[in-house]
Amino acid sequence: MSEPQPGRVALITGANRGIGKEVARQLAQRGLTVLVGARDSKRGEVAAVELSGDGEARAVTIDVTSLRSVKAAAAWIETTFGRLDVLVNNAGVLLELDFPKPSQVSLDRVRETFETNTFGPITVMQVMLPLLHRSPAGRIVNVTSRQASLSMAGDPDGPGLQLLAYNSSKAGLNAATLQFARELRDSRIKVNLADPMHCATDINGHSGDRPASEGARIVVELALIGDDGPSGAFLSGDGAVPW
Repeated sequence: MSEPQPGRVALITGANRGIGKEVARQLAQRGLTVLVGARDSKRGEVAAVELSGDGEARAVTIDVTSLRSVKAAAAWIETTFGRLDVLVNNAGVLLELDFPKPSQVSLDRVRETFETNTFGPITVMQVMLPLLHRSPAGRIVNVTSRQASLSMAGDPDGPGLQLLAYNSSKAGLNAATLQFARELRDSRIKVNLADPMHCATDINGHSGDRPASEGARIVVELALIGDDGPSGAFLSGDGAVPW
């Protein structure tokens, strides 16, 4: 377990349930003030109250698909804390549980998926970056999936699932993460990708083979890495994930 880190502030998007909630819980247990990001303010408040038993937790209303909402959240964080130490882009959608063939996925579904899974994290990173620069050790962790691995997708006999919108949107997030890592390589901010692997959560109808608390561990590990840790890495609890 990482050393306690009191005084640090972490924003987790989509933190009112699933992996995001478990990330918030584990960071709170390590002494961070966790900002429970949720699109629905009431659900965020309920989650923050529950998580307050593990440490300091406060709800923040943030819809990653709305620039206005993201800017409002950033303004509140600046007024309240003056900086941000950890950003976890966890909010995401999976709209293909019926597993359609790529040729049968509607463009509306693809656009909706990209809005949340790709454009959302990019928006949040751009808006929150000035606050992260004020931290002595800023950390960005983007929650992704091995389903976005182009190496795995290129193997016709590999284990990957055909999820056109989801896989493509997460691959886009992976590429964007590398761009931010490259821009920030001479700063104190580290930017990494975390693959929680197949966890049982609402997003997949609880079909995963591991609890969200276990999947959250790699996210927390990257959120708390030291100055000698990686930036621009794609990691799961089992190690590096092939690009």
